[in-house]
Amino acid sequence: MAAQDKGPSRGPGRGPGGKQPTINDVAALAGVSKKTVSRVINRSEFLTEKTRATVEKAIEQLGFVPNPQARALAFRRNFLIALLHDNPNAQTVLNFQRGVLDAIKDSDLALLVRPVDRGSDKLLDDVRTFLEKQRPIGAMLLPPLSENDDLAALCEDLGVRYVRIGSARMDDAKHCISSNDREVVAEAVRGLVALGHRRIGFVRGPAGFRSAAEREEGFRAALAEAGLDLPAEFFARGNYRYTAGIEAGEALLSLSTPPTAVFCSNDEMAAGVMSVAHGKGIKVPGELSIIGFDDSPTATHIWPALSTVRWPIREMAIRAAQMLVPDFLDPGAKAAGDESNVLASTFVARQSVAPPPGR
Repeated sequence: MAAQDKGPSRGPGRGPGGKQPTINDVAALAGVSKKTVSRVINRSEFLTEKTRATVEKAIEQLGFVPNPQARALAFRRNFLIALLHDNPNAQTVLNFQRGVLDAIKDSDLALLVRPVDRGSDKLLDDVRTFLEKQRPIGAMLLPPLSENDDLAALCEDLGVRYVRIGSARMDDAKHCISSNDREVVAEAVRGLVALGHRRIGFVRGPAGFRSAAEREEGFRAALAEAGLDLPAEFFARGNYRYTAGIEAGEALLSLSTPPTAVFCSNDEMAAGVMSVAHGKGIKVPGELSIIGFDDSPTATHIWPALSTVRWPIREMAIRAAQMLVPDFLDPGAKAAGDESNVLASTFVARQSVAPPPGR
């Protein structure tokens, strides 16, 4: 006798009648209201674990996939985090993006990257239009854009959560992730002094960058501690680009009495200085020690490998996302309440530093 045909089963991913399951189907199967299902989907904390587990089981059984447009409508926000930047260092921006993506990978959030022109008279208008059109849940501001108080005030006015990232604190704790650039640069320069260096050049970062100012302050503080008063020509201009390192290297290493060590405000410029030294037949580190900042891939892609300061940009990005959207991340991915919003940079010793000639 042939088996009786009972018709198609519902199965995963199908509601009544074989259609895509809806939030109403989940509510009916779980025996709760549609509002309760919505709260589970949006990770509301105002639910018992029993209710949450029941709804999640129904979602899994039906293969229900929440509609992002409907969720966006309910929240009056898209499920986006915006990253706003005007940074000449592409590696910094890339590393920050990777950190954010690490933080939100198991969530429903997506990252939207928006380069802007911080020097534009229309900066605030352009950002306002962008935020009103895209309706992100929050915005992360990379330096030097993060140093603009008016931009932070704009986010506040629009009801957009924001976090500012920088080399020093520039806002209250809930809106800022920073590093300790001044202190770690001073530490690195003290190391050069301890090795016997007395003629130490410095390659600046771009004018108007808080990071550039913090790093130079740390450099000068270490010189003052050691009682060193260096001539103005030992301070070269820079803009965080390799070509600026080339120009600074030419200026510093062409002096009648050149420095025996050079601290550069980032790795790209340090690579430029090293290239000039190689071209002039100056041995690194035998005749010239070089230190950079960032610990970017550049630091280990040149020879000798560059001693540098590791700026924890990826960790700063993860912490920024955790601070910005804790209610959209799994509990295990949220930042602990007692964690500091200041992340320490650390000195990484490699092969580009040695005592000066004759020591």
